[in-house]
Amino acid sequence: MRYQRVVDVSLQVAGTPKRSEKTAIIAGLLRAAEPAEVPVVVALLVGAPRQGRMGVGWATLRDTRVAPATEATVSLDELDDQLTRLAAVAGQGSQREREQRLVHLMGRLTADEQHHLVRLFGGEMRQGATDGVVADAAARAAGVPVAALRRAAMLLGDLGVAAARALAGQPLDVGLTPLIGVQPMLASTSATVAEALQATGPASVEWKLDGARVQVHRRGDELRVYTRTLHEISARVPAVVQAALQIPHDEFVLDGESLGLDADGNPLKFQDSMSASSSLRPFFFDLLQLGGRSLIDLPLHARKAALADAVPASLLLPTIDTADADEADRFSAQAIAAGHEGVMVKALDSPYQAGRRGATWRKVKPVHTLDLVVLAAEWGHGRRRGWLSNLHLGARCDGGGFVMVGKTFKGLTDELLRWQTAELQARALGPAEGGLVQHVRPELVVEIALDGVQRSTRYPGGVALRFARVRRYRPDKTPAEADTIERVQAMLSPHAPAG
Repeated sequence: MRYQRVVDVSLQVAGTPKRSEKTAIIAGLLRAAEPAEVPVVVALLVGAPRQGRMGVGWATLRDTRVAPATEATVSLDELDDQLTRLAAVAGQGSQREREQRLVHLMGRLTADEQHHLVRLFGGEMRQGATDGVVADAAARAAGVPVAALRRAAMLLGDLGVAAARALAGQPLDVGLTPLIGVQPMLASTSATVAEALQATGPASVEWKLDGARVQVHRRGDELRVYTRTLHEISARVPAVVQAALQIPHDEFVLDGESLGLDADGNPLKFQDSMSASSSLRPFFFDLLQLGGRSLIDLPLHARKAALADAVPASLLLPTIDTADADEADRFSAQAIAAGHEGVMVKALDSPYQAGRRGATWRKVKPVHTLDLVVLAAEWGHGRRRGWLSNLHLGARCDGGGFVMVGKTFKGLTDELLRWQTAELQARALGPAEGGLVQHVRPELVVEIALDGVQRSTRYPGGVALRFARVRRYRPDKTPAEADTIERVQAMLSPHAPAG
């Protein structure tokens, strides 16, 4: 199958508002694909390349622009092979080699294919082919129950692999297998502990660390550590591996967080934890398999009991079981005072719903806000085509200027997108750079909610926003009243107050 076929379907899906029609279009594409091509097709549709991150950012893409091909000739196999080779580039001279490979690949792609690949690298697909839509389409194409396909995808850790099995007529009752990454269960958000308990009922309340999700698998002498996105990182986290090897069982699957601690035992910020991989410590909160027995369908209270029996207390998260909001609030305050993000509130009767974000797990943490100035915006793709979407955000600095601290396209309703496009175009500073980035006069103040900040070499202020999203514009504030870069930098402290 040609890559152009997938690109054409992506364009069709982007122009189709109805979920049922999107599903039918994608199902037709999957039926036409060879079984070996299905994982590649699925990855390209959902905007998650099988190779993961390949070290290709906007600067690299800008420097590798070439005239498009006039005819579509690149097959899916060729594209997947080129991306795999690109992901393997490392070491001295890797940036130049990466650019050379990209120039060669881009020169063989049509204009639509180039545009699709740029969006894939930039994480800006957003054409409506979500994991859920593609799962529905794969089930329809294969004639299998969608629930069975989704469960297989979660336990295999790969929707594309599950879809390929279904379309090849292979069984989907794959079960949970050690050494095969499982899509992690995710949490919804609650504003307060009381609100979370209202949704969950009696709950396990656990400290929420500012670390990285890890899933640890062991079978005999082999042990693997997976990230939240199911990339295998055992070689990069020797301390996590060594800690897990001390657990007195030779077959298990554990879910937890890895966190760096300073010399006094205080938690490091997320970014520092990730750069201190040799000293990361794991803290486990769930046990999915033990000694050949899957536990994911058991209620949480049973999994917690098994976890406490199997894992040393030093490797467990602090937790209490309660239905009392006051008790849970006090426990949350302890977590925050210790430098952590807040708490997780999990229904004690909840099974482990791999890959799901449901109401039975809730995260509760203080929300910081900043008033920042819009410096530029990027023209949107897919359903946001024709609107200025991704905002470039600046904090006030000495002399009345502004320094960029991050970007976000989250939190924008269609109404707000229409309004901000008109307002920003009225403040445009010349034509859009590269046809994409529209710089504007720094006049609009926007209130941004964020989970915190991290050090950054990308922005001149030395900090970048984490999980930023738009709350509202502030017409009542002038740019001179925006938050300063010093205020943003001060949030690097783990005990900075909420904004």
